[in-house]
Amino acid sequence: MALPKIDLPITEVILPSSKAKVKLRSFTVKEEKILLVAGEANDAMTELMAIKQVINNCLVDSDVDNMAMIDLEYVFLKLRASSVDNLTKFTVKDPDTDERVELEMNLDEVECVSDERHTNEVRINEEYVLYLKHPTIDEFAHIITMDPKDALTNYFIMISCLDTLASDDEVHNFNDYNNEEIDEFMDNLDGGSIKQIQTFFETLPKLRHEMKYTNSEGKEQTFVVEGVRSFFI
Repeated sequence: MALPKIDLPITEVILPSSKAKVKLRSFTVKEEKILLVAGEANDAMTELMAIKQVINNCLVDSDVDNMAMIDLEYVFLKLRASSVDNLTKFTVKDPDTDERVELEMNLDEVECVSDERHTNEVRINEEYVLYLKHPTIDEFAHIITMDPKDALTNYFIMISCLDTLASDDEVHNFNDYNNEEIDEFMDNLDGGSIKQIQTFFETLPKLRHEMKYTNSEGKEQTFVVEGVRSFFI
């Protein structure tokens, strides 16, 4: 007689960027092993791909490939809190005394921080509005492999966020155009439009949490936890 399958609890999470609801099951030992192996590698790409695999396993009725990076980070955090423990301990190095300080973070208190300047709309001219999208995990993974000092890196970041170009009469989806056509479109944008696209990326929502402690010299310090790799604990 076969062993019975264990029913896992299902939770519902509201995605911060789209406000859509997704359903997730809890981690199993299989997912915890994936994260453990990735954590031991201490490599950004390995950790990102592990997070993608785990969330893809745990999603009940959604597709991880089309999920914005900030949504994926948020879902991972909620999964980690509900499946393992919402409290996690770790040590940091005090910048003034070089002492090791043990901190405890409540994952339920971590928030998705938004900038009031953030918008996905770029007014090109009186006729057209350019709509931008948040990068997916695959696009983000590609970005972190590129040289940040290379001008092509900034260009790739910009074109990866292009979604649609719309007027009152027509809508153009950038997925329908090849690289040469997109390059020509970008070459014809003015400096103001490029600046707005850059601001879109600079103000993307992000996971952020501040933790205060007092060091051995009696000075109050603030340790900032930011980005999905910081929560890979």
